[in-house]
Amino acid sequence: MTKTIGIRDLKNDTSRIVQAVREEAVEYVVTMRGEPVAVLRPWKAEDVDLYRMASIDDEIEEMKVLAQDIAAAWKSPKSGVELIEEQRRG
Repeated sequence: MTKTIGIRDLKNDTSRIVQAVREEAVEYVVTMRGEPVAVLRPWKAEDVDLYRMASIDDEIEEMKVLAQDIAAAWKSPKSGVELIEEQRRG
């Protein structure tokens, strides 16, 4: 069942609305000044996989940025692997 709710009503009654979404599987179209802007719906099993993949993609992107930052700031003529090998030897 889909209902329409204004952003002000959503703000004022968030707990009750989220409870209805969770327990009664109610879906809300959220409006702002009468225009639809979002949908609030129950979490589905397939959402778990999408959420996990999005999280993994975000983490990989952060690692790429970090690798670029490290590469740009690297001052040693030796690679990181060479430096670690030297530390292990002695």
